[in-house]
Amino acid sequence: MLVRVKIDQLETLRDLEVETYGDTFGPYNSDADMEDYYQMVLSLEQIQKDLAEPESETYFVLDHNQEICGFLKFNWGKAQTDQAQTEPVEMDKSFEIQRIYVKKEFHGAGFGKEMFSFALDQAKSRGFEWAWLGVWERNFKAQDFYYRFGFERFSEHQYITGDTVDTDWLLRKHLKENP
Repeated sequence: MLVRVKIDQLETLRDLEVETYGDTFGPYNSDADMEDYYQMVLSLEQIQKDLAEPESETYFVLDHNQEICGFLKFNWGKAQTDQAQTEPVEMDKSFEIQRIYVKKEFHGAGFGKEMFSFALDQAKSRGFEWAWLGVWERNFKAQDFYYRFGFERFSEHQYITGDTVDTDWLLRKHLKENP
């Protein structure tokens, strides 16, 4: 089950973001780079701004005991990151799935699929033509997951964690049926 994150859950969301980002990227980055990322991108102030953004929504995914297992963040309009600007995708017709993370102990339980399906349903029901996202070039498991949903690579961009510069592949899917 997905529930929209409320402003009074800010610290819970931040803790979850730090935990899941650390589990995913900590082994590949220095402690200093990770701490820099937490202070800049995952600060309480930044997450509060994100939650207040009218063209962005963040959700927790809960298990049958109402335990938080992960989170999802998506954007549209001007709230989208500028990553898609590398390809002529009309931003006003696109929907960005910016973050989708599941706690390590819940990997393989279907929560990622539940969140991703929810995001795509939201994009379609709101009339967007494209869904897109960025995925680390070495995250093969996530890439395979997105490809199974019909996403295709269309570009790439640099992603910075402290002093570490990685490459994210940009993937997209056309949501409208051809006449």
